[in-house]
Amino acid sequence: MTSHDGQHRVILQQIAQRAMIERGLLPAFSAQALAELNAITGPAKMNGKLVRDLRHLLWCSIDNDDSRDLDQLTVAEALPDGATKVLVAIADVDSLVKKQSALDDHARENTMSVYTVAMTFPMLPERLSTDLTSLNHETDRLSIIVEMVFTEDGSLKNSDVYQALVRNQAKLAYSRVAPWLEGDEPVPPEIADVPGMAQNLLLQDRLAQKIKTLRRQHGALGFETKEAQLIFEGDKLKGLDAERPNRAKDIVEDIMITANGIAARYLSKKMFPSLRRVVREPKRWDRIVELAAERGAQLPPEPDSAALEKFLASQKAKDPAHFPDLSLSVIKLIGPGEYVAGEPGDGFAGHFGLAVKDYTHSTAPNRRYPDLITQRLLKAAIAGESCPYQTDELTELAKHCTKIEDAVKKVERQVKKSAAAMVLESRIGDQFDAIVTGAAEKGTWVRLLHPPIEGRLESGFEGVDVGQSLRVELVSTDVERGFIDFKRVS
Repeated sequence: MTSHDGQHRVILQQIAQRAMIERGLLPAFSAQALAELNAITGPAKMNGKLVRDLRHLLWCSIDNDDSRDLDQLTVAEALPDGATKVLVAIADVDSLVKKQSALDDHARENTMSVYTVAMTFPMLPERLSTDLTSLNHETDRLSIIVEMVFTEDGSLKNSDVYQALVRNQAKLAYSRVAPWLEGDEPVPPEIADVPGMAQNLLLQDRLAQKIKTLRRQHGALGFETKEAQLIFEGDKLKGLDAERPNRAKDIVEDIMITANGIAARYLSKKMFPSLRRVVREPKRWDRIVELAAERGAQLPPEPDSAALEKFLASQKAKDPAHFPDLSLSVIKLIGPGEYVAGEPGDGFAGHFGLAVKDYTHSTAPNRRYPDLITQRLLKAAIAGESCPYQTDELTELAKHCTKIEDAVKKVERQVKKSAAAMVLESRIGDQFDAIVTGAAEKGTWVRLLHPPIEGRLESGFEGVDVGQSLRVELVSTDVERGFIDFKRVS
């Protein structure tokens, strides 16, 4: 990093603003939306007998260190015969952001918060997403509750969905909870200071591990990837590090996956249409089969998530150091997810990666518009009211959310690559070990093993395919355009 020293964050913010506009996204809120915001005087209040009061429970949030838009809380209770009850509280955003309002129009247009390495473009104004509709520490908030009871082995026994008032007793971060759960550090003060919280989290952790084991047995795919995390010192970019999964994230991930499945089935039971999240069978299963064969394993000729998970588990045990690279290759070959809409009984494609048939997005309504749509459907179903969306309307929203999700990913990727170009701009001519992450007519892409940065292979790409290991040389970088170009070396 040379020519941009001291101005990194400002430059990346400018790049992010331009990228938002170029991709057709709204970088700022309209005057009408801000006027609506100014008219909101406080958080939503209890307004009916349907809302239970659950503020006494040991609710906690677990999120990133810097997260302020808190969408969900969890709490667990041990039951007789080894069973466990878990409640998930999801922020009631719909109570303040009404359908077809100016605030809703902005959220519908962008469909999600855009998290770039330099700045965030929130789906909702921060006064809402980080305050009035956020499940903040020691505040009373309305929420949608997904209640689940699991048997001793982690199987779902029964579930329910209803509304309640909750209070966050502990705001926790993955980076603090995980080392304690993994036995590397003592219990953090923010947990120890709340009587019973440590025991409750340990109960959630044990259950999450059981759920994960059971999901894997049914074919849910266990990946491990290395995400590049940019490190700033003030406004100066110092470098990057690789983020890895941890036990605290497992609690949130495994419980939320179950909650999302329950939300989809609840709507079907109430004969409501729904907006589903699907990941279809891999179009490039043949290449996944080849990757397995290269490692001495055999997969069936037709897509089989259970067989793929068995292969992935064996590779993680055999070669943990290179497992993230294999994971990335398989993820690329499976392809992206999409949103689809339909009525109960429709033949939804399901989610190949999670090995589930019924799946929706419901647990992040402050950050993701499909979750807000699902919340409105759930609230109407709970109250016995008419459906707020018709199926044809949901179908158009599904197409729009899928399209804009792709645009959002491109904005986030472009800004991250501009930052990575800053990191690499002084290393032109250096050689690196890399893995091919994309191979198509529009170009071939590789990701370095160390540091985990992706760029275009501009020469020597003939005959290479996803998952192949290469030695590459850095040819050029362009911070403004987010270009990082390599050539293959022998």
